[in-house]
Formats: sequence, C-alpha cells, structure tokens
Amino acid sequence: MDITILGIESSCDDTSAAVIRNRTLLSNVIASQAVHVKYGGVIPELASRAHQQNIVPVVDAALRDAGVGPDALDAIAFTRGPGLLGSLLVGVSFAKGLSIAHGVPMVEVNHLQGHILSHFLDLPDRTLPHPDFPFLCLLVSGGHTQIVRVDSPLDMEIIGTTIDDAAGEAFDKCAKVMGLPYPGGPVIDRLAKEGDPRAIRLARPRVEGYDYSFSGLKTSFLYTLRDEMAADATFLERRRADLCASLQTTIVEILLDKLVRASRDTGIRDIAIAGGVSANSGLRNAVAEQGRRRGWRTFIPEFKFTTDNAAMIAMAGYFRYREGLISPLDTAPVARIGQMEGPR
Repeated sequence: MDITILGIESSCDDTSAAVIRNRTLLSNVIASQAVHVKYGGVIPELASRAHQQNIVPVVDAALRDAGVGPDALDAIAFTRGPGLLGSLLVGVSFAKGLSIAHGVPMVEVNHLQGHILSHFLDLPDRTLPHPDFPFLCLLVSGGHTQIVRVDSPLDMEIIGTTIDDAAGEAFDKCAKVMGLPYPGGPVIDRLAKEGDPRAIRLARPRVEGYDYSFSGLKTSFLYTLRDEMAADATFLERRRADLCASLQTTIVEILLDKLVRASRDTGIRDIAIAGGVSANSGLRNAVAEQGRRRGWRTFIPEFKFTTDNAAMIAMAGYFRYREGLISPLDTAPVARIGQMEGPR
C-alpha cells in the first residue's frame, strides 16, 4: 500500500513542509527568514517568532500543492533535533496538534539523518539516482561536518567529525571578517570563481583519523588578512576574490582528504555529499572529479535538497514509519545531537 508522509522542518531559520507518497515528492514549501540578514547571523528569538507566523500557511500550502488532506496522511514526520530549541518547539508543537486533531501518528526525525536520506527522494517526473548500501556520506550542515557510514536507512555510524568549528562556520565567519553579507558561504562561492585558488596559502590542520578541525584555518585567515591590511590598506578590496578562492579551495581540500582516506580504508565506493555546504560549487566539482579519478559512484544532491527542507524530513520519516517507530505525544525537542537517536 502507498504510504503518504507530511514532513515538517523548523530546526533553524527555514520553515518548511513537504508531502511524499512512498519516496516520490509531491510538494515542498519553504519560507525563509530575511530578518536575520542585518544581524549577520540567525537570532534564535526572531527565528522562533517567524516560525510561529509561517507554520500554518506553509503546511497548508504543502498539503494543497500535493492534493492531500490531513486525514489521508499515514504519518507526520517532524524534526526533533538538533537545532535551535525555540524553533524546534514550534514544529514539534504543530505536529502534535495536527496529530491529535486528525488521529495521525507522529514520527520524529534526526535533522542530520534527513540530510543523508534526501538521496532517496524521487521526483514526480523522474527517478533520481540513489546510492547502494553501504555508502559514505560527507555531511556538511551548519555546525556539523561529518563522514557517516550508512549501512541502511536506520543504521548509520559517524566515523569522522569536527572537533571544533565546522566547514560552514568557517565559510560564514571568514566572510564576516571580509565584510561580506550573511550568509557568507554563497557569496564566497561566487567570488571564488573570479580569483586564484593558489594565491594565498592558509594553515591546514593536522588531525588524526577522519576527524576535522577548522578553527586553525579560520585563525590563519584572520591573521593573514590583518597583516596584509596593515601593510596595504587596499589589500582586501584588491584581493577579495583571491581570498575567497584560496579559502574555498583550502576547505574543500581538507574535506576531500579525509573522505578519500575513508573510502580507501573501508573499500566503499558509493560516495554522497549532503547539507548546506553541498551546494558549494567547489565542493561539488571536487567530489565529481575525485569520483572520476577513483572509480567512485558519486551522489550530489539537487540544489533544492541541500538547504534545510521538509522533503528530507518526510523521507527519513518514511523509513522510520515503515519500521513502526512511532513517537509518543510527550516527545520533546532536543537542541544537541547527543540527545538524539543516531547517527552521533
């Protein structure tokens, strides 16, 4: 029988709702929050207020676009965490209310698992490529940078993770130092295309195993900019594109070095990327190139599935619902990954 899932995502600053039937996406509605731009980062209190304003119209639009009424749903999948607690609370509370009103069971989803499992979505007009199990996923999302071994939709193991800053944080913090608008990652990506990726040498961390560190790179970038500006006040204006290209190339090479090592050591050649930074053109091109050189099957998500979205939450919820993993009505949101059920 068909399984129809409503997904609700509210972990940070995007309010999203989506409907899937089996693994086919029927609708995916996202309301972004421009209010944070002038502050150079997400303000949690403003984010939760915006979610309260957006959640009803966003869910209503997703159901209407899919041509599905609440009573036709098999389950409501919602992001339980990790994320901003106030933002998560809006989505969890709405899911509970809808569940009670229509007698539809709830399924909690780990936000990070959602990013990984977005690779199993299909579109109404075409089937997308899906990795085989086991596969490795480089997950680069917000404050998380991880290499995850995925043995099944419900069996994942983090084999490498950041020990301090994540790659996305390095992009955004370095962008802020250069006076670029928030979010800085996409701006750096655009400017990097105009610069020399080898123009400026930046520090690279030495971390054992498959773990990552980006705090030293961020500090190196800050000191390089400070010293060059002291010698030449026009340096930033003249070399902004070179700075962006060098920073982006360094981050991508750090990410790929550990991913290549993990693939070699495990023998796994199905390689996926996921999360917001998977939209970065430098990372996408580098993964594709490594795949060609090393005989990988690479899985690079469509741009609409890289950012926070409810389609991925619905997809993860689908797999959990099939296994009977129903959430009780007293389920509470959690801010940190250590409080969630795998991967961690």
